[in-house]
Amino acid sequence: MNKIVIFASGSGTNAENIIKYFDNKDCGTIVSVFTNNPNAKVIERAKNLHVPAEIFSKEELKEGIVLQILDVIKPDWIILAGFLLKLPENITKQYPNKILNIHPALLPKYGGKGMYGMNVHKTVVENKEKETGITIHFVNENYDEGNIIYQKTVALSGTETPEIVAEKIHELEQRYFPKVIEKLITKTI
Repeated sequence: MNKIVIFASGSGTNAENIIKYFDNKDCGTIVSVFTNNPNAKVIERAKNLHVPAEIFSKEELKEGIVLQILDVIKPDWIILAGFLLKLPENITKQYPNKILNIHPALLPKYGGKGMYGMNVHKTVVENKEKETGITIHFVNENYDEGNIIYQKTVALSGTETPEIVAEKIHELEQRYFPKVIEKLITKTI
């Protein structure tokens, strides 16, 4: 059984969805949720689903303390689900092609530092894009530059607000992220 660790910084709806998805699966189990935000709602969501949470600071991430905790847990996969910090090279090198992220746009468009959440959706609307979507990709040492595993698009009419775009993206994330993780860890992708 694959041991999966989820990193999240905020409300944790994607983390919760992934935990619930793998609850009755033989291929993987969520062993911990890691967060850099002591006030993140993801902590409560994990606790309610009986998944332990590790809270750490940006400094502890940089100094290698988070890597030490990971070394004890020995996860097979690390999933970034709304995690806003850049993973340091010590983690990306330790887990090559074992760290996945979901991005709320069709990379390579609208990726990079500062391009997350509503920042992405506002930019998509401002640029009058005809479509947007999600990108699930491997994580490397650069923001949003790892190899793309899966993309799913959604059409835009040009009348959407950033909030409506966010709803459409969230629906795609909820629907596809757990399935793509499962296919990847069972090597059917």
